[in-house]
Amino acid sequence: MNEANRNLALRVGSALVLAPLAVFATWRGGVVFAAVCALVAALAAHELISMIAPVRLPEAYGIAVAATFPLAPWYALGVYPAWAPIALGFAGMGLLVLHLFGGDLEGMPRRASAVALAWIWIGPVVSSVVSLRLRFGTGWVIMALAATFVNDTAAYFAGRFLGRHQLFPRVSPKKTWEGFAGGVAGSVAAALVVRAFDFTHDLGTLGWAGAALLGLGAAVLGPLGDLSESMLKRATGVKDSGSLIPGHGGLLDRIDALLFVAPWVWVYANFLR
Repeated sequence: MNEANRNLALRVGSALVLAPLAVFATWRGGVVFAAVCALVAALAAHELISMIAPVRLPEAYGIAVAATFPLAPWYALGVYPAWAPIALGFAGMGLLVLHLFGGDLEGMPRRASAVALAWIWIGPVVSSVVSLRLRFGTGWVIMALAATFVNDTAAYFAGRFLGRHQLFPRVSPKKTWEGFAGGVAGSVAAALVVRAFDFTHDLGTLGWAGAALLGLGAAVLGPLGDLSESMLKRATGVKDSGSLIPGHGGLLDRIDALLFVAPWVWVYANFLR
């Protein structure tokens, strides 16, 4: 078995393990779903920060704070509580105080910036998935997951077998326009299938054209998330964000596209409500 096929087998095996867990947590909702999302936020924040700076006490504190973001909408039944901005302000004060007594003044701006990026990207976006589940229902979370991961799978196979023209070689030389086109078809098809089999009855007034538009938006935003994480990895000189998931690398490598798609689905669902 060559390297490409071995990697594909690992990707499929990982998906067969992780997909049922994601479906179970989404279906259960409540504190179970919020806790899983908090764990995802912590792991993704750890991987993100580790790419940029060493993880010491201030960074560990930052990771712990990032993990609390998904718990806030669960606590407030789908919305951010009014005190959340003040709490974040106090968290920022705590981060500065830890650096104040932690030495390494020259590296402090880079280390604090890594934590801040986790707070403004990882934490809020993962918490939007919790809010999506609580405010709009399981069907919308399934829509976000399907539009994201079918896009990734379709783009992978289209790029592997048909790819000829590079999409963004400066950041990700292996991505192609043919793969992107396959991903577009995959996202739109996934959105239409979820709409057709809406057994949760959560999608409400989402029509066929609306589902196609939702999938089209995911098809654009998902690759942008992937490319953005690739940019961070290239800038920091790492191949993968981690090694947690065989065939994929780190957790952040797996959810980078979702971190761009989930807010789009939340805004779409809120518009239709």
